[in-house]
Formats: sequence, structure tokens, C-alpha cells
Amino acid sequence: MQIIQSIQNRIYELRGERVMLDRDLAALYEVETKSLNLSVKRNIKRFPEDFMFQLTKDEYESLRFQIETLDKNNTPLRFQIETSKGRGGIRYLPYAFTEQGVAMLSGILNSDKAINMNIAIMRAFVEIRKIALGQNDLKKQLQDIKKRISLHDEQLNGLYDAIENLLDEKGALRNWEERERIGFKK
Repeated sequence: MQIIQSIQNRIYELRGERVMLDRDLAALYEVETKSLNLSVKRNIKRFPEDFMFQLTKDEYESLRFQIETLDKNNTPLRFQIETSKGRGGIRYLPYAFTEQGVAMLSGILNSDKAINMNIAIMRAFVEIRKIALGQNDLKKQLQDIKKRISLHDEQLNGLYDAIENLLDEKGALRNWEERERIGFKK
């Protein structure tokens, strides 16, 4: 379960998709990022745009900032970020793999480690999907409760108005001088 949690921490949301970066996948598969990308380029027909895409500079900077703030104590990840920079900044923009792209990687990486890690990654994606579905259910429940409460507020306001009207009518009908006195009499 700890490995799935570790994988979930490496799944990011970019362009409306849940993705994993090439360097994170390479670290999980225990291969170099360069080797992973080379294998992908040899089989590029298996990776259309909706399976894999290269990050833009803005996406990379935004993601890099997120990673550094989330993983301040995770030195291997920070080391990878720092070594991927050239003289003028970043040397290569990382590739992002969607869930289908990660599944396709299992077809080109055949080591036992890669196969086992791929199974764990697929399980992590499934867990995240379950969590997201649960959040959608919670959002719907909260919206229903909000509607009910606003309906109750309207009904209570109507009751308060009706009670006020009844009290005003009863008060107007009473002659306060002729009412029966209570308490001590002289």
C-alpha cells in the first residue's frame, strides 16, 4: 500500500489529464530517463498525443514549483530537477504520460521490475479515480443539503411571518384595560 501512496504522489494533473512524468516513471522502473525516452521514441507509433505529450516551459515551471514545495525533503527528486538543467535553463522538457500511455509502456518495457511497477501504477490510477468519484458524490450530497436548507429557511421565514401576523391580530382585538389582572390584588 505504501508503494501505491508513493506512486499517487507522483501523479499530477496537467491539461485536464492525470499524468506521470518521464523521470518519475524512470525512477520507479529503475532505468535512466534517457533510456525510457529512447524506448518510447523507438515505438513512437504507440504513443499518440492523448497517451503522451511534452510539457511546455510554463507547465514545467509551474509543476517544478509544485514539486519543490511538496517534496522539500525528497532530495533525489530535487537532484533530478537540478541535473536536467543546461546552461540556459532546462535542457529537455519532460514528457508526461497519461494512464493509457503508462499502460502502453508495459508493452515496450519487459523487465520484471517494470511489469510489477506497471501493475502498481495502474492500481494507483484506479485508486485516484475512486477518490475522485467519491468527491463528486460528496459534492452532489452537499449541493442537495444546501438546497434543502435554503428551502427550510424559506419555510421558516413563512412560519415566522404567519406567527407575527396572528400575534398582531390577537393583540389588536384585546382591550388591554379590561383584561383580568393576575398577581397580588390590593
